[in-house]
Amino acid sequence: MEESDLKSLFGRRYLLREKMLLFTIVASLLLISVLHYVTTGDAQALHNIYLEFYYIPVFLGAFLFGLKGGLVTFFAAFLLYLPYILISWTDSVVPEINRFLHLLLQGLFALGAGFLIDRDRQRRDQMEKDRYLAGIGQVATSIVHDLRNPLVTMLGFAKRIQDGKGNQDSNIQAVIDSAQGMERIVDDVLDFARPIRLELQQEDLRQVVDHACVVCKTKAEEGGVKVSRDQPPEPVRTVIDKFQMERAITNLLSNAIEASDRYQTVTISTKSSDNSVSVIIKDHGSGMDSETLENVFIPFYTKKSKGTGLGMSIAKKIIDGHLGTINIYSRPGEGTKVKIEIPHAVPPTGLRGN
Repeated sequence: MEESDLKSLFGRRYLLREKMLLFTIVASLLLISVLHYVTTGDAQALHNIYLEFYYIPVFLGAFLFGLKGGLVTFFAAFLLYLPYILISWTDSVVPEINRFLHLLLQGLFALGAGFLIDRDRQRRDQMEKDRYLAGIGQVATSIVHDLRNPLVTMLGFAKRIQDGKGNQDSNIQAVIDSAQGMERIVDDVLDFARPIRLELQQEDLRQVVDHACVVCKTKAEEGGVKVSRDQPPEPVRTVIDKFQMERAITNLLSNAIEASDRYQTVTISTKSSDNSVSVIIKDHGSGMDSETLENVFIPFYTKKSKGTGLGMSIAKKIIDGHLGTINIYSRPGEGTKVKIEIPHAVPPTGLRGN
């Protein structure tokens, strides 16, 4: 599902809720006013109760539209009630003062509730702006920090090439490696920032897992880590974007390998149930503390010396795009288990990506 589709869906839900509240306000104003007109003037106690009921639409008006909404609703209630005041006017001072005191208190209530709600909304809007600006600063700092190291390396080895120092082939390779590292950082940032497009087709999930293992084979061999696959003999078919799902699984598998010590084993298994398919990646590494586990999907959050901290966020974005779920279970010293679940059938809206 595209990000614009999600926004449109939530927008429609908010608009529907707004319409329902507006209908409730109008209906309650009319109902309370009708009760005044159909109830005999002798039942003063009932009329006093009806006056109290006006607080309900006044509060809803303030809640929905702030100060203006509360005041407009109050004046609407006053105009609907005014003919009854004129019709039932008596020479008795106390009942008339009582009615106008009720109206005065309702007006003050509308004023106070609307003011407080507007102030709260302004405060929340300002907090959102501050959080947004702080997030931009955090992102910029993280990107600059991650780009600085390969940039310094490039400049250093370019200077060595210029001065004719060292092995020129090694110097050139170091520059190329640093440039490729910068390219990966930029690609990660772009992948996170833009919507991930999904081209959904029926695939055998076992093949996606097999290819992810091939991609991570070199890293596993360098770290002395064994990758063990546990897959059923029959195809595990589901509707996915093969390329994007492979990216997500490769990233998770790569993290498991990095977290493992030499001679440890990382297990990746594939299962199928009636409604979904699942991929489980389990390592026996150092595990994650509660803080890391809580923030693992937050963009740019990482305790690694290398990387942007976007890998897990991108993986979750891909899995969310498939209307799936990803859960992580981990404890320090006990390793980590990652479980991905993808439904067999994805609604047509999912074909447009996330």
